[in-house]
Amino acid sequence: MDALQPQRNDAPARMEALAKLPVFWSLQGKRAIVAGGSDAAAWKAELLAACGAEVHVYAPELSETFAALMGDAQGGAALAPRADGASTDRPGGYVHHPRDWDSAAFAGAALAIADCEDDADARSFYESARAAGVPVNVIDKPAFCQFQFGSIVNRSPVVVAISTDGAAPILAQAIRRRIETLLPRSLKSWAELAQGLRERVNASLLPGPQRRAFWERFVDRAFATVAAPEKSAGRALLADAERIATAPSAGRVTLVGAGPGDAELLTLKAVRALQAADVILFDDLVSDDVLELARREAKRLLVGKRGGRESCRQEDINATMVKLAKAGKRVVRLKSGDPMVFGRAGEEIAHLDREGIAVDVIPGITAASAMASRLGLSLTHRDHAQSVRFITGHSRHGGLPTDVDWRSVADPRTTTVFYMGGRTAALIADRLVAEGLPPATAAIVISDVSRPTERKWSGTLERLADGIAEIGFDNPVLIAIGSALAARTTAGNDDRDAGGLADGPAPAKAVG
Repeated sequence: MDALQPQRNDAPARMEALAKLPVFWSLQGKRAIVAGGSDAAAWKAELLAACGAEVHVYAPELSETFAALMGDAQGGAALAPRADGASTDRPGGYVHHPRDWDSAAFAGAALAIADCEDDADARSFYESARAAGVPVNVIDKPAFCQFQFGSIVNRSPVVVAISTDGAAPILAQAIRRRIETLLPRSLKSWAELAQGLRERVNASLLPGPQRRAFWERFVDRAFATVAAPEKSAGRALLADAERIATAPSAGRVTLVGAGPGDAELLTLKAVRALQAADVILFDDLVSDDVLELARREAKRLLVGKRGGRESCRQEDINATMVKLAKAGKRVVRLKSGDPMVFGRAGEEIAHLDREGIAVDVIPGITAASAMASRLGLSLTHRDHAQSVRFITGHSRHGGLPTDVDWRSVADPRTTTVFYMGGRTAALIADRLVAEGLPPATAAIVISDVSRPTERKWSGTLERLADGIAEIGFDNPVLIAIGSALAARTTAGNDDRDAGGLADGPAPAKAVG
């Protein structure tokens, strides 16, 4: 395959279906309508006023909470009378109309909110607002709402809103509490600093890589501390912008380990690299969940290499990385598992070095480690195995590797994990038995480790061919062999957490 593929044929939509469109809407200086004088209406009015809206409240009477809110907004002063009998506050505050709403109330309004006692009143308000072309929300009556309010994390100008589309408000509140713990209060000051710098930064730096490089460094500073920025931070950041503006545009390549498939196994550094990339060259085995964490504007190129299938040539991948990096792009070479374990990273790094391209590596969870974690089994054990080996399960021509010391591999005090050995499993078993490894040695086969399609089999070395026959080898397969794999049940622990793994010569089983 000479041409790189832009995406998988079965790739999901770039944007999954949304229950509602999340929109951040400016209300500064706009007219907003609140009908009702209840505590619930007061909360919505306070929210609108905090956004800078002039909130017109239509209610013959106000609850104690609502009256106190409006009194606090006035600093305790009496509301000034208006010609229409209303009393007014400064722009961005409240205007109380001590009467029920009518259709004239909607003139010039940006949105309308009501707290209605029954559905008849709610329907009347809803239909009147819609007739006037004003977006409407009736509190706690979803049938009469064109929009909803979410739970809010306020670090304004940073604002996070969480919605469950009304399905589980308590869940939204729980999510909000978790986010609150992740975002320091100082983020507000850093965001305000960003607002103050943006115009000058944009004047200094070209759109694209230069500006993104500046703001990525800004973010690194903001999250490196829980303290507000020092007074000198702005000057230092602008000096940084000047250096970026005069520096030559230079791309780089980052080799990133995508792990075995579960996106939650990615490192934080890997996620940051994905979100900073201009182009992502990804392997066929990289899961869609991992790709979903990438920056949406990043171009994605599938450069998959799978045994027994049409594949991209390594030379084409190398050439593409060099071309993109020399064009000033930030390239992520996204590899399944860990780039440094059977990922041909050495060849790619050597090629990039020869071309003078900056390259760094972010490790990932290799499949053997994920397998051990999923099965609750240690690959080493002081009573069974003092070392572990990772070995490729096939040669370049498809048979057993010829440059492996098989007598050494048959050491009963070592756990051996074979990568890409599905098609040669029977040959592996025969060779290890021939070299002296007991046929009753524990063996495990697992495919699609950490993915929803994961399958596993456990048994003995002499029955390894049966295990492969049950699991198949169309999907990525790992084979682990060694007495340490049986240590958990030998130690007297039950095997419920190990997926029903057999101990030694017990009957093998496959679990889908």
